[in-house]
Amino acid sequence: MAMDKHHHHQMSLTKSASRQRYNEWVFRDVPSDITIEVDGAIFSLHKFPLVSRSGRIRRLVAEHRDTDISRIELVSLPGGSESFELAAKFCYGVNFEITAENVAQLCCVSDYLEMSEDYSKNNLGSRAEEYLDSIVCKNLEMCVEVLRQCENLLPLADELKIVGRCIDAVASKACVEQMASSFSRLEYSSSGRLHMSKQANCEDWWIEDLSILRIDLYQRVITAMKFRGVRPESIAASLVSYAQKELTQKSISGSNVQEKLVVETIVCLMPVEKFVVPLSFLFGLLRSAVMLDCTAACRLDLERRIGSQLDIATLDDILIPSFRHAGDTLFDVDTVHRILVNFSQQEGDSDDDMEDVSVFESDSPTATPSQTALFKVSKLVDNYLAEIAPDANLKLNKFIAIAETLPAHARTVHDGLYRAIDVYLKAHQTLSDPDKRRLCKLIDFQKLSQEAGAHAAQNERLPLQSIVQVLYFEQLRLRSALFCSYPDDDIKPIHQSWRINSGALSAAMSPKDNYASLRRENRELKLELARMRMRLNDLEKDHVCMKRDMQKSSSRRFMKSFSKRIGKKFNIFGDSSSRGSTSPSRHSERTDSKITDRT
Repeated sequence: MAMDKHHHHQMSLTKSASRQRYNEWVFRDVPSDITIEVDGAIFSLHKFPLVSRSGRIRRLVAEHRDTDISRIELVSLPGGSESFELAAKFCYGVNFEITAENVAQLCCVSDYLEMSEDYSKNNLGSRAEEYLDSIVCKNLEMCVEVLRQCENLLPLADELKIVGRCIDAVASKACVEQMASSFSRLEYSSSGRLHMSKQANCEDWWIEDLSILRIDLYQRVITAMKFRGVRPESIAASLVSYAQKELTQKSISGSNVQEKLVVETIVCLMPVEKFVVPLSFLFGLLRSAVMLDCTAACRLDLERRIGSQLDIATLDDILIPSFRHAGDTLFDVDTVHRILVNFSQQEGDSDDDMEDVSVFESDSPTATPSQTALFKVSKLVDNYLAEIAPDANLKLNKFIAIAETLPAHARTVHDGLYRAIDVYLKAHQTLSDPDKRRLCKLIDFQKLSQEAGAHAAQNERLPLQSIVQVLYFEQLRLRSALFCSYPDDDIKPIHQSWRINSGALSAAMSPKDNYASLRRENRELKLELARMRMRLNDLEKDHVCMKRDMQKSSSRRFMKSFSKRIGKKFNIFGDSSSRGSTSPSRHSERTDSKITDRT
């Protein structure tokens, strides 16, 4: 009730202010003979000035000549009481200025009141139309202001072609100004070639002006600009400016329905050219689209655009919060998976279609853009997996789906993937052994660095088969390092000196025998690795001694004796059966009590 009283009081104040305004210009010495009511505002006026200019009022008065009508209510008058007051002033011959703020109202109210040349020369309709065509349509800022005024005058402003004329003028002016600016930036280089100078763009001053428009009219302006040939960079800059105003500055007072419409419209208006729209802006729109539950077409378009330039994204970009029910993951994993699928598909397309070289540009003359992009995205994905791995609600299938989206050759090093899987294993300790093995199959243990391999060899969370593979490849690495250092040594092939099946167990063996075999090979590999590390330490000491001795003497006799010493040290790569103390199997029997079996 209090609100109703307040509203009524406000309306009374408005009516009083309206009366006070027209009391200043209406003829008070002649008694009024007609009362006009517009949207609750009362105007006590005179018939003669009104009927001499307005065909509508003349017809209403003529229809009620017998009853001597003294009161007329004008329903749905465009612009309300404010517009009618301007029209009434014109009828009374009171001077006022036509501006960009009122010309649309004047055009509409003159059409409603039928204030045309048929009833009076130089009537309000022709005066407003002349101002619109000769003044407004030659100035971009004024056109934008008129469009803003038209927001409350639709659909009449559209029917009178006020909106269409202003939109065409804005698009044409923007295009002409950009062309003029481009010509002014043309200059000749020292070689005599004509090229575009790198001075900053100064022709896009209208971008901020367009931000005042309502989304429906803004959409029509941008569409007209694109048709006219305004540069995609300018279109994109305008979209960013408009979104920032509508989705951030007005987010407190704005409704979800309005924001949803803005997001969907902006996505539809985005230029098709790649890299024109900033990637951070695309991710911001995608977050809004997910939160506001925009149409699937809108979200998929954003995901496709993001996927085409995912190689320049950051981890913060793809950490999209999940806005669903409480049992869901903290981050929107499904959306990121679709983005990765888009990226992988476009990467594949770029390999098949090398004619479109403009899509990819790279500063590196040696690596193809596709390889570079894949490498960057693989690091991004591994970091993303490590970030989402601790989430208790993250299902194994989703984790694996993200990891498997990229092709196998995308990862040159598997350290990041190993780290993410280790985090997942640590956070999901109830994972079954088959699931652990399935997860660890993602890792190529040959692509682990020395540090990651050393960590994996001691990692109790890994399944037994994975640890065996780690130790096997660690042994290969050490043997390769030793062999490369002394290639003249008589080193037997690895399959002759070591028995290992890389975790591929015989199907004929029972599970118990398989497990026992793996445990035995695990212990043997660890012992062999320990001995190889000791040999590498000896090798490093010999290098130091060689350097010191060679500084003292360069005689051939010294080199000969040194070669003999080295030969004795590395005779261990001969037949291991001749040295019982170094046989892995026999040595492991004596050291079982000293080794803690972590598997």
